[in-house]
Amino acid sequence: MKKTLVILVALSLMLLSACSLDPPEWAKPGKKKNLKDIKIGLSVSTLNNPFFVSLKDGVVKEAKALGMQVKVVDAQNDSAKQINDVEDLMQQNVDVLLINPTDSSAISSAVQSANNIGIPVITLDRSAEKGDVKTLVASDNIKGGEMAGDYLVKKLGKNAEVAELQGVPGASATRERGKGFHNVADKQLNITASQAADFDRTKGLNVMENILQAKPNIKAVFAHNDEMALGAIQAINSSGKDIMVIGFDGNDDALNAIKAGKMEATIAQQPELIGSLAVKAGKDVLSGKKIEKKIPVPLRLVAKD
Repeated sequence: MKKTLVILVALSLMLLSACSLDPPEWAKPGKKKNLKDIKIGLSVSTLNNPFFVSLKDGVVKEAKALGMQVKVVDAQNDSAKQINDVEDLMQQNVDVLLINPTDSSAISSAVQSANNIGIPVITLDRSAEKGDVKTLVASDNIKGGEMAGDYLVKKLGKNAEVAELQGVPGASATRERGKGFHNVADKQLNITASQAADFDRTKGLNVMENILQAKPNIKAVFAHNDEMALGAIQAINSSGKDIMVIGFDGNDDALNAIKAGKMEATIAQQPELIGSLAVKAGKDVLSGKKIEKKIPVPLRLVAKD
């Protein structure tokens, strides 16, 4: 009798365990039919950057047009905070997660947690290294880096001495923009300085000041985003030197600097379109439609001439 009781208890525990692996009712496909019932969770790497503010605006505008709800959280460029933010969004019963990773590796655990309870994940601008991501909505960062390198070769000629301001280490955009730039620059330019400034304007200023002291003969700078490029311009102006600066993103401050002749060029993205397309992709996923693993958003070179 005791043996039978033990077996029954064991079977009961197994059944309870199996049930606990199922996603909650709100996370099961097909439970919500009306768009107004859909709740989007958006985690942005930082809202202290105009590019990501525009990306967020694209998400909010498209969601509003479709009648969907959006909950936005700001990771403040802190990967640990972003993981906590995403976990909080899951606790708030969001139906789909849109994540702009601070760190492509660190965010993987949060993506996998969402996978475990059946919440679809879409990444914006930067990828996640692990976990099931339905699609990545982003510009071709490698191509953009190559565009910057080609432009500098065209303007300065081969073997010109140049510097590179890198973004946040660990971010896919940093790796990809750097890879594209080096695809060209390693063969046709002379990169004498390459340092991280974390996509931040103030850090771009400080790092550029150090580079100017160590490498006074550089002719140009490629910054992985416009914020760092604008910081570099401040340092260059203070030094009295004439050094060409090219950025990446196409934010308003950079475009105004190009018009004013203070900045050479930028590889312009379309952050609002990235946000809008991510919402549409989320809608398609929740509707059971098949989508591409990557949704590309076109780039364009904006230069002062």
